[in-house]
Amino acid sequence: MFENKNYEDIKSIINDDERVLYADNINEEYSHDELGGTHSTPDIVVKAMSTEEVSKIAKYAYDNEISLTVRGSGTGLVGACVPVNKGIVLDMSGMKNILELDEENLTVTVEPGVLLMELSKFVEEHDLFYPPDPGEKSATIGGNISTNAGGMRAVKYGVTRDYVRALEVVLANGEIVNFGGKIVKNSSGYALKDLMVGSEGTLGIITKATLKLLPLPKKTISLLIPFPDISKAISTVPKIIKAKAIPTAIEFMQREVIEDAESYLGSKFPDSSSEAYLLLKFDGNSTDEIESYYDDTAKICLENGAIDIFISDTEERDETIWKARGAFLEAIKNSTSDMDEVDVVVPRNRVNEMVEFSHALQKEVGARIKCFGHAGDGNLHIYVLKDDIADKDWEGVLKGAMDKMYEKAHSLKGEVSGEHGIGYAKKGYLEKSLDKESIEIMRGIKKAFDPKNILNPGKIF
Repeated sequence: MFENKNYEDIKSIINDDERVLYADNINEEYSHDELGGTHSTPDIVVKAMSTEEVSKIAKYAYDNEISLTVRGSGTGLVGACVPVNKGIVLDMSGMKNILELDEENLTVTVEPGVLLMELSKFVEEHDLFYPPDPGEKSATIGGNISTNAGGMRAVKYGVTRDYVRALEVVLANGEIVNFGGKIVKNSSGYALKDLMVGSEGTLGIITKATLKLLPLPKKTISLLIPFPDISKAISTVPKIIKAKAIPTAIEFMQREVIEDAESYLGSKFPDSSSEAYLLLKFDGNSTDEIESYYDDTAKICLENGAIDIFISDTEERDETIWKARGAFLEAIKNSTSDMDEVDVVVPRNRVNEMVEFSHALQKEVGARIKCFGHAGDGNLHIYVLKDDIADKDWEGVLKGAMDKMYEKAHSLKGEVSGEHGIGYAKKGYLEKSLDKESIEIMRGIKKAFDPKNILNPGKIF
């Protein structure tokens, strides 16, 4: 039970009343994340500014057995930053310093509150490149690491885990530890750093991260490829991959989602006359190099039913296309009264089955379902829309749709989440998808890191 004494104790630790929010001073935004399906208001919010403050707050929470939930920008979609057990919310968004750029080792060291878009801009000014590219550019790096965020470049470059070299972490009891380093190779015991990536704040609190960089590609070109239907579009993807053309990104989209984006942005997409599209991006050091990649890809697409090939080789055209793609989530959200998402990942050659299943499911459950995603890595974003479904019926309709979609993904040898994590909203589906032994191993890891279960309790399992 959180008491006024706890508030006074925490104020004395932080020594800055403006960074400690209590009772009526707590903003409503701290009770939910981006989708807002899960709500719970914390007892207190602490805006941390240093590792030392995080350590002191963690130790206090540990000694007094108070739940501690870490929050970045709050852009998550599964309730991972929602304090379901109330207690303390530790807001890390103020820890936003870029601490070091090491051009000899090709690394950058940052605090967890640095935004993805700020990091990308900073390293590009030095002709360097941070490849992970989740759709939400205002997410924090700490949040990206905590969910092992992926994004559109994963097909060529991988996901966040592939770029985390070292982490400074505050453990549940307040102790500060360091996992990993600037080294390229490491075969020294258990990979504790990798356990932290994707752990959604349940094992420790990330206070510093050293990330791998690459040289910045000098040129990018995109292909927008219309198809008569989504089946032809997606069935072409494995053939592109097999040809070893190595696109940076392979996205699939349908006309209805493009129309939502056009309405939301108030601008026209370069082409929205076809039922389905693949959107590919290639990067390299010259136009000639990239053309050698996309020529073969264009031929494959035309041989497999593509209607045309639109080449976007200017910055202005590219920005128009990718801005629309980046707006899909908000555009769909804006088109309905409420919604929830399925973030499944399936083998690349089973994507079309999952898409067709979700379309057919609309009539069965009585709700609109929209879909887009990363065809190159098999990660689909499927949204169930409430529209005018009565509040008393919505929960049942949503659960029925999700149960069927997760069951289908499992039958296709897929997993519950490709990049958004499990959080609170999806933990039941994770438990159903994994064997008992795997769940017990996870629980054992959680107990080893957090024996009192104070770090983001009620999440993942």
